[in-house]
Amino acid sequence: MRENPAVKINLPAHAYVGSYSPNGLGIYSFEQDPQDGSLRPLGLSAGPPNPSWLCARADGSRLYAANEFDGAEGGSGQVTVYARDATNGALTLINSVGSGGASPAHLSLSADERFVFVANYGGGSVAVLPVAGDGSLCEALTVSRHGELFGAAVSAPQPAALAVAGSFAISGHDGGPHAHMAQLDPRGRFLLVSDLGLDLLISWRFDARSGQLSEPQTWCSSIGAGPRHFAFHPQRAEHCYVLNEEASTLAWLQLDVETGRLTQHAEVSSLPLGFKGTSFASDLRFSADGRYLYCLNRLHDSVAIFAVAAEGSLTLLGHEWTRGSYPRSFAFDPSGRFLYVCNQRSDHLAVFEVQAASGGLEFTGHYVAVGSPAAICFTAEKSV
Repeated sequence: MRENPAVKINLPAHAYVGSYSPNGLGIYSFEQDPQDGSLRPLGLSAGPPNPSWLCARADGSRLYAANEFDGAEGGSGQVTVYARDATNGALTLINSVGSGGASPAHLSLSADERFVFVANYGGGSVAVLPVAGDGSLCEALTVSRHGELFGAAVSAPQPAALAVAGSFAISGHDGGPHAHMAQLDPRGRFLLVSDLGLDLLISWRFDARSGQLSEPQTWCSSIGAGPRHFAFHPQRAEHCYVLNEEASTLAWLQLDVETGRLTQHAEVSSLPLGFKGTSFASDLRFSADGRYLYCLNRLHDSVAIFAVAAEGSLTLLGHEWTRGSYPRSFAFDPSGRFLYVCNQRSDHLAVFEVQAASGGLEFTGHYVAVGSPAAICFTAEKSV
């Protein structure tokens, strides 16, 4: 019987969760129920340890993982690439290469998917890895070490100047660099790299043909703030928001799209008014329409929900309990209807439904068992 080419078959959305050992054993695969957001376990890929950050190609055919460890001699972690079966979600290891430094904590793809950018936390460096035609990874093309380039920067005194009273959030300020995230701006002209240990956000000019980095410029956070993750507004590419781990603050920056220079508009707390004590901010993401910005607070164990005004200013709407301990990262599913929080110390993910009109979150009652979950990545639904 001849197939009708007009008929579309919707393949299931798959979710992949990276984890930390010893509780976590690798990358866990799931199939999503699009009606209630629950995740059905599919299997485990027990590759190199500590796949703490994941990203996928746009077509979902390849999954990349940062393996956060120091290497056999304390020198380098790894980046691993897997081929993904679109039908059953199975992962097949393709290859692994050195990350260019110790303890890689984040990775991302260039828009043309020719390069992977890796932030090495332990080594305080950013590496550019070329991607081969089959999606496999090549050895690092370039490695830029923050300690060598920005050695004059001095670790800030503690606690963070803008931290709430009673905070002892001082991890990462030990006198050395700690790169935490590396990602291109939406136009692909500049690679931004946050360094928590040096209180810097570094803007590199990126050559999309050669993969080379040049002309670094730096933005200094408030004293001891510890820049961790950042996000660009989905409609206004010049607006960048930086989540500071130690201060538990959110800084709103302006990127000059011609020069790469960063300037600050404002800095606000991600914690509720009146909170006192220690908390570590961890991750942030925009709703697809750019109306809301969500941030995670570890120890306070909450999602902070901000409304984003047309000119870019932020208004804190409230907080939602993450239903677990130490939320490390989170992600929306491809539809934007559900939000999944990785509660690292509770060994589970909690699933929330997004209230589109208000930006609020409603717990679905669904938990997903994963030992020490670090990051979750969805592959977009495709039709064949």
